[in-house]
Amino acid sequence: MRLATVVLMSVAALAVAAPVAAVEFPKRADALPVFVPAGMTIETQLEADLNKDGIADTAAVIRGEDVRYLLVAVREGKGLRRVGLGEIDAYPLGNATLTAPKGVLLIEDLTGGTSAVFSKYRYRYDAASDRMQLIGDDVTYYSRTNQHDAIEISTNRVTGARITQVRKLTGENYVPQKPKQTKVKVQKLYLETAPVAEDTLGIGG
Repeated sequence: MRLATVVLMSVAALAVAAPVAAVEFPKRADALPVFVPAGMTIETQLEADLNKDGIADTAAVIRGEDVRYLLVAVREGKGLRRVGLGEIDAYPLGNATLTAPKGVLLIEDLTGGTSAVFSKYRYRYDAASDRMQLIGDDVTYYSRTNQHDAIEISTNRVTGARITQVRKLTGENYVPQKPKQTKVKVQKLYLETAPVAEDTLGIGG
């Protein structure tokens, strides 16, 4: 009996320690729904010319249980070819918004709880790498119930210019403090390697 208990405990421990299988997306598809893995759904989608060939491409937020991705695919022949896939926060406070002003993909997302993070990430198709390059991001941390100060960080990932704006909670109002201008290291970042908003804000766990 004791041996059986030990064996069962060992099996349970192995089950807990087993890594979660990575979600797999096809590289090519005839249409957007074909990209979506079983058990996942399309949260929001956009059709816009992202690689400036005059043909509408596709971007979509695809979500499942405890997982969420931004996928970008360009039109090629009669189908679509994936050029970007990045994991994003799995627990939004609403559906993300996708737009493409002047061919630049913009995703706006609100996540968190009473203390929330509002983020805007801008991606531009880079022909040399055939990937979606991050060119800028704006991230804001604030209290939805006015419990603490707010901070906004805007970063130009092409020039490295960064502006940090603190808004001091005074009574029931947020009072803007003097913006701080700094520089960050310039490096090519892509949809797959974009920094997490919480890390940029310095509130990551």
